[in-house]
Amino acid sequence: MLARLCSGQSKNQPPTIEFTRIPQADEGGRAKHDIVQGHVKGARPGQQIVLYSKSGIWWVQPMVNHSFTRLNDNGTWVNATHLGLEYAALLVDSGYRPAATLNALPAVGGPVAAVASVKGSATSPSPSISFSGYEWRMRTAPSDRGGARIPYDPSNISVDSSGALHLRVRRAGDGWSCSELSLVRSLGYGTYSFVVREISHLEPAAVFGMFTWDYSGASESYHEFSVEISRWGDPASKNAQYVVQPYYVPANVDRFMAPAGVLTHRMQWEPGRLTCRTLRGSGPNGTRIAEHVFTSGVPAQGIESVRMNLYVFPSGPVKLSRDAEVVIEKFSFLP
Repeated sequence: MLARLCSGQSKNQPPTIEFTRIPQADEGGRAKHDIVQGHVKGARPGQQIVLYSKSGIWWVQPMVNHSFTRLNDNGTWVNATHLGLEYAALLVDSGYRPAATLNALPAVGGPVAAVASVKGSATSPSPSISFSGYEWRMRTAPSDRGGARIPYDPSNISVDSSGALHLRVRRAGDGWSCSELSLVRSLGYGTYSFVVREISHLEPAAVFGMFTWDYSGASESYHEFSVEISRWGDPASKNAQYVVQPYYVPANVDRFMAPAGVLTHRMQWEPGRLTCRTLRGSGPNGTRIAEHVFTSGVPAQGIESVRMNLYVFPSGPVKLSRDAEVVIEKFSFLP
């Protein structure tokens, strides 16, 4: 929908701001966040977006130290935001210094080229599911991975009667529909553990990822680090890796062989240090399969969400031939 555009711009054709994804209305606070997206027409080079969420007063989003949202070449923008009753977007010049809080939105003029606000949606724009005591947002929008557009379908995600999470890739016409979900809150530094059932059946072109993603770190590889189970379409390759993005830096990737059976994958995240371990079984004292410590390029905590996905890697020499499934018995976090 086209949000309300404040008047006052002196140009004949002032820029416009459109919200294309509006989070639900909520009293707000730091407990939950969602994704907000939009589009700008008529922006000048160097201009950026500043986001606010209203909970009593207006709070800059997603964080005080990450208060700018970049505009893509096509005018689109996306970031995370803590929930509020209303959401606002300012189109500003490069010299603008956003206030951490506002009692009222600024008027258009000077470094502020446009201001738009919108009420929060009555319901969340994405469906959610409960797993391991946490609320997870299920992805509906496509993504670009491996040089192809990857579609996602929430019907590929379910929790069974034992409480285990099922992620699936299914045939959809001439292609595949995939699955991804993310926590609706940030957990920050601590130990993330995933107990995963048998993965040796996965075909080389299937990818199962356990990772963090922070929209406020868009210019820094989205502050992503991960455990990924995949041969990336190459049957001769090892089937697992630990990664701190960007992956093309050799020191940022450690590949290993994940064996058959139940495995526990842990990522212990501390300031400037990430320790990844894979253990056999679901208990705390399983046999160690692999371990790697990263001390370079480790991101700082922000408004990241931990995520899991199962999708198809389209660019490898071997293509997917049948549906795929991964079962996660448990997710846990220790600060």
